[in-house]
Amino acid sequence: MTNADDERPAVLFLCVHNAGRSQMALGWFRHLAGQRAVAWSGGSEPAAALNPAAVAAMDEVGIDIRSEFPKPWTDEVVRAADVIVTMGCGDTCPVYPGTRVEDWVLDDPAGRPVEEVRRIRDQIRQRVVGLLDALGVAVAPGLTDR
Repeated sequence: MTNADDERPAVLFLCVHNAGRSQMALGWFRHLAGQRAVAWSGGSEPAAALNPAAVAAMDEVGIDIRSEFPKPWTDEVVRAADVIVTMGCGDTCPVYPGTRVEDWVLDDPAGRPVEEVRRIRDQIRQRVVGLLDALGVAVAPGLTDR
């Protein structure tokens, strides 16, 4: 987590199982933002493991999310976020007054083959690029076209 002196934008990606969508978003965000912003992810009902199709789809674009794991969010992380991005967790997602919240409507990759997860992965990339732009975080040249 960042300290109070950290000026970088902080984003929290949330979904139900923290095994697919939010992990792919976190992977894209870290890849595209580098050290210019920080991000975390969490789930309302964390799964036992990452979705293998999500891992494979991200690996195809050179982003390794294997070291991540499904985890619940904490109040500390929620309060540290400048933006909370929800993806299908509905009423269980936290909302704090004064914190910007975006709800990204995306298909759940759970149980889908990698061929279908690629489309979700690419939609998430587009949304992460838009979010970084809105936050004023530069994306390295060439990375937005992947």
